[in-house]
Amino acid sequence: MNDFVKKFPGTGVLVIGDLMVDRYIWGNVNRISPEAPVPVVEVSKEDRLLGGAANVANNISSLGGRTYIIGVIGDDERGRVLLEMLKNKGINAEGIITVAGRPTTVKTRIYAHDQQVVRFDREIKDEIDNKTISLVLERVKRRLPEIKAIILSDYCKGVITKKLVKKLLETIGPRVLVAVDPKIGHFGYYIGVSIITPNIHEASFGSGVSITDTKSLISAGEELLRKHKCKSVLITRGGEGMTLFEKKDKITHIPTYAKEVYDVTGAGDTVIAAFTLCHAAGAGLKEAAKFANHAAGIVVGEVGTAVVTPQEIKNSIRKNKPRKKTQAR
Repeated sequence: MNDFVKKFPGTGVLVIGDLMVDRYIWGNVNRISPEAPVPVVEVSKEDRLLGGAANVANNISSLGGRTYIIGVIGDDERGRVLLEMLKNKGINAEGIITVAGRPTTVKTRIYAHDQQVVRFDREIKDEIDNKTISLVLERVKRRLPEIKAIILSDYCKGVITKKLVKKLLETIGPRVLVAVDPKIGHFGYYIGVSIITPNIHEASFGSGVSITDTKSLISAGEELLRKHKCKSVLITRGGEGMTLFEKKDKITHIPTYAKEVYDVTGAGDTVIAAFTLCHAAGAGLKEAAKFANHAAGIVVGEVGTAVVTPQEIKNSIRKNKPRKKTQAR
């Protein structure tokens, strides 16, 4: 593991996708409103975190990778806050495009006694126009000499379009790894990418196979490999871990390392960030998947979008290392 982790600072990864701010409002509930049968949350604190594609970039940066990001924000205060947050994390945000009239996406979650009460979103999900697609591709071309991988972080907010993916693959050619965190409804966009990391629900939809057991899981993974002509498919399976599918019928089941699951928000971001960075730094697909699995096991133990460090993953690997069997005398 140390060999490829040492290469992280020299491994450039470009994240393209839907940028957002994750806003968390924390408080307690001691009474019901007299105006309507709803709880009254007495707010104690508020946090703003990087969300969506910005959280993917934050995970790469936390792991020590050289991180670049491209996406769109609005000409608004929330967009300026997002840019400042990225810069504070050491993430190169020069590729971000400001689009007038398009608000910066913000997801607001209200928690009371560590339980989510409600979420409300401010966003526009219209696809970006041809002018913005051209600007994205121009920024990609500028970064090509500095990157080994591109991650498409698709949250169905309009940045990842079929036209963008097609033109992107034509622009970069085969030398740059392209990994996708997919979304339902967009699987037809991803033909020809290198890696796809769906969860069980997404894999069922994308493959057309209802995943109910190991046999159907294998059928779905193999169908996704075939349909998308990709190098590998990593299906995340929640409490059951992950399954990696590679060409030539290579299948690896990886058990989960999570001790307690408090919140799965952003876990997919962590998986694709860790998996792609590892593989781009020289790790094999199986080794990269195991690394990503440890990373996911850490972040689901925290509330809200979270990131991990190489040291935390090293500690997880050490704790979960199988013990050698001693011979009976």
